[in-house]
Amino acid sequence: MSSESAGQDRSVWDVVVVGAGPAGASAAYAAAVAGRRVLLLEKAELPRYKTCGGGIIGPSRDALPPGFELPLRTRVNAVTFSLDGRLSRTRRSKHTLFGLINRPEFDQGLVTSAQDAGARLRTGVSVSRVEQYGPSVPDRSTVALVLSDGEIVLTRAVVGADGSAGRTGAHVGVKLDQVDLGLEAEIPVPPTVAEDWAGRVLIDWGPLPGSYGWVFPKGDTLTVGVISARGEGAGTKRYLEDFVARLGLAGFEPSISSGHLTRCRAEDSPLSRGRVLVCGDAAGLLEPWTREGISFALRSGRLAGEWAVRVAEARDAVDARRQALNYAFAIKAGLGVEMEVGRRMLAAFERRPGLFHAAITGFRPAWNAFAKITRGRTTLAEIVGTHPAAGRALMALDRL
Repeated sequence: MSSESAGQDRSVWDVVVVGAGPAGASAAYAAAVAGRRVLLLEKAELPRYKTCGGGIIGPSRDALPPGFELPLRTRVNAVTFSLDGRLSRTRRSKHTLFGLINRPEFDQGLVTSAQDAGARLRTGVSVSRVEQYGPSVPDRSTVALVLSDGEIVLTRAVVGADGSAGRTGAHVGVKLDQVDLGLEAEIPVPPTVAEDWAGRVLIDWGPLPGSYGWVFPKGDTLTVGVISARGEGAGTKRYLEDFVARLGLAGFEPSISSGHLTRCRAEDSPLSRGRVLVCGDAAGLLEPWTREGISFALRSGRLAGEWAVRVAEARDAVDARRQALNYAFAIKAGLGVEMEVGRRMLAAFERRPGLFHAAITGFRPAWNAFAKITRGRTTLAEIVGTHPAAGRALMALDRL
């Protein structure tokens, strides 16, 4: 999709969203469907590849725009679990657990939904600076986005969704307390191999603390990846190589090999500054244990878009600050609670991966909980908060 050219347009937008991934597209949709003038900026040309397993769990599905048709490549009803290649066991469900998508198609669909709602898209442009004060800003109710070519875009509110290393997160002052490295390969396979993986994924609890690997089938391609803590680069690369070889896939040439860093926010990290809100990866919002980020992006993006409308309508800085704090409260009350439980789960998993493997493969309530979470029937935080036995088990793991 080509960029829309606006020249040096000095009109003021209601909301400008920076970044057209799931978080940004969701924010743009939410603000546009409310009838506001919305501009969506993306530095790449769309569609573009994104390193991601592409698993769409229930919370992701439920956060999609009304009528959105998921471009599913596979529906998953079976999961094989292994402990660093050992003790493999497959669990099956009568119901679809989750779906698998390719990110270029998925992200493009979300952007199209935002455009259909009235948002305007410009691609191939990047933000070099965010100004809330200074000569580029005509008044205190306006934010200036300075693009890489010097063009200035004015708006009443900004939603930052430009990734964990983007300009908006730096402007807000997002603080991170967990950084992980993910490596992934898209491996085309012949029909006989693809058939063996149809409807089934593999999750391997890895050899490095907190690491795991995955195989997600998408038709004639397998998405194979691993993730572990940053600083274990050589070990993570070796894990992926061993993992691929162990699966019997070393003889197939990947069509894409990529890597990325996932970053989780610190609990006291800000989510806004003045009239700028951040969401998704730009805010460090993702589940710390599994590093699942799509549902966090969709949900935080929708909230950011809704509250950005209120920020844009704010009469003065005090009112804008009040609306931004309300957005932060909404994030912390929902996604923040899920992240806190995820942190506790990761800490326990780093020390006792074998215990987790034994529970999910041999203890039916643990498998049922996994299935309900992936289907969107509940969340890990809800299970811990409402089931005394689950809460006691997590406390016991904390003590370990």
